[in-house]
Amino acid sequence: MLPVTLLTMNLLIGDCKTMTQQAPAEHYTDEYFDKWNYADRPLGKYSMYWFARRYFAALIRRYAPQGDKQRKLYEMGCGLGDLLGLLQDDFACTGVDMIPRAIEATHKNAPKVEAYMGDATDFSRFADGDLSVVVALHLVEHLPDPQQTIRDIYAKLQSGGLFFFATPHPEYSLRRFKDRDTDAIGKDKTHINCHVPQVWQQWCEDTGFTVIKQFGDGLWDVPYLPLIPKTLQFALFGLPAFLQVATQTTFMPLSLGVNQINIVRKP
Repeated sequence: MLPVTLLTMNLLIGDCKTMTQQAPAEHYTDEYFDKWNYADRPLGKYSMYWFARRYFAALIRRYAPQGDKQRKLYEMGCGLGDLLGLLQDDFACTGVDMIPRAIEATHKNAPKVEAYMGDATDFSRFADGDLSVVVALHLVEHLPDPQQTIRDIYAKLQSGGLFFFATPHPEYSLRRFKDRDTDAIGKDKTHINCHVPQVWQQWCEDTGFTVIKQFGDGLWDVPYLPLIPKTLQFALFGLPAFLQVATQTTFMPLSLGVNQINIVRKP
């Protein structure tokens, strides 16, 4: 990707609100997991969510720094704890979330993990260079100042440490066929910082990170076309993403992802 200047970055900012305000905290309650994307996406075995968490776990194991010493992983906004449950035997895991239901679920789904309620951007419990991996799945778009958080993550990671994050792509190829106020990105009112991949790349590189991979997660937010049944569209548009997950590869272009997945490393 080409470097992004300060001027062009202003043109690339997505359609979520800007960094000047906080996400509406009244939405961060136990009911959060019954609304928006959680409400219309099944979470059970063999669901899209189930496969995605196993896919992310495989990528994190692959790109995390290797070594004999104990590796520490911190998940910001650990949600229901399913990812940590998959990684708890590979890392010394810590998870944080601000919703009580999330911590209760994490204790159940990841019993070996230290999980607590709190501010995901508070890194005071970690020393500089203490962490091997920081994970933020659909977290950075909720933050009032993600640039500062990226700098804080860089400080807490060891040399070679991995920052793995997924966030909406507000200008993916088929979004022009969606209602931006009600689609998977726009309907979550806590999305205040959605940006195109070039912006996240620039912020990471300005901090000192090396961006290893940026790729899409598929066109799963169907329907996009009228008349064609939603299930048929999901099978058609979702097939490439399923192949990416099944083969544990990263071949989907950014333009073909409702979300962007970013794999970055501290040199």
